[in-house]
Amino acid sequence: MKKTVGIVGANGYTGSELIRLLAFHPHVTLSFLYSRSNSGTRISDLYPDLTTVCEMVLTDQPEEVDILFLCLPHKESQNWLTQNPVKEETLVIDLGNDFRLDGNFESRDFIYGLPEINKKQLSGSKSIANPGCFATAIQLALLPLAEKESLDEVFTTGITGSTGAGQSLQPTTHFTWRNDNVSAYKTLTHQHVDEILKQIVLFNHKNVSLNFVPWRGDFARGIFTSSTVKTDLGLSDIYQLYKDFYEEAPFVTVSEKAIDLKQVVNTNRCVIQIEKSGNVAVIHSAIDNLLKGASGQAVQNMNIAMGWEENAGLNLKPIAF
Repeated sequence: MKKTVGIVGANGYTGSELIRLLAFHPHVTLSFLYSRSNSGTRISDLYPDLTTVCEMVLTDQPEEVDILFLCLPHKESQNWLTQNPVKEETLVIDLGNDFRLDGNFESRDFIYGLPEINKKQLSGSKSIANPGCFATAIQLALLPLAEKESLDEVFTTGITGSTGAGQSLQPTTHFTWRNDNVSAYKTLTHQHVDEILKQIVLFNHKNVSLNFVPWRGDFARGIFTSSTVKTDLGLSDIYQLYKDFYEEAPFVTVSEKAIDLKQVVNTNRCVIQIEKSGNVAVIHSAIDNLLKGASGQAVQNMNIAMGWEENAGLNLKPIAF
């Protein structure tokens, strides 16, 4: 029997991506799509790409389900759970940042949902904090070196598409502003820095300095990051380190060829490439911010928690043209 699923905040980008994925998932069925602002509206009227895929009507009345996804703005998940208690046996996956740093909430202990490092803890879990998009791309780029305790200071730049800013229209998400334009934002103060460092330090066993400069790109979706570090390891040794680290990670590919964003857009994949000159190495990583950086990873976490095949519902091909 298929498990029932509810999505809170189904009218946003991550919610609509979850609908697209779960509508074809072999082990679940959608029970309700929650939205206060668009209650009574057919989801396909908001997102025409969901026409014939999902014709459910949004509601402001949640139901009891087996699996609950929270796709709310940051800092709202905790309030929603307080006002709408769910049964203990319900699997709750939060795509916001409420529980990434402190996973304790009432009787729940949220597990940090980066499958490449926490798969064992995620198995059977009932509370999962989905990582942030930049946090996912940067951690996957740095974790193998952190495990070798090789990180001291890291300089990272990363560019993201307009969907990373959410659905609400802002001056910097207008087409006329984004088109043919690039800008830096939240330089050295991005909200994902603390999240990244918390996990990296667990592997590195010493403090790491992360200097992160995020950029806005003139495209809709995707993240490309480049992290610069100093290391005495040779390039071939670094590649072997990464290939060994991700040997059992079905959605991470370590490439010795140049990578680009189109390899990952519309997939749950992360591709990594490494370059080195002297004692300086640069680790490039690319993901789709709405999939491996959000909804796809949430489905991956659900699969692991429920004991299903990890790639169920996630066999997606990138859009190359």
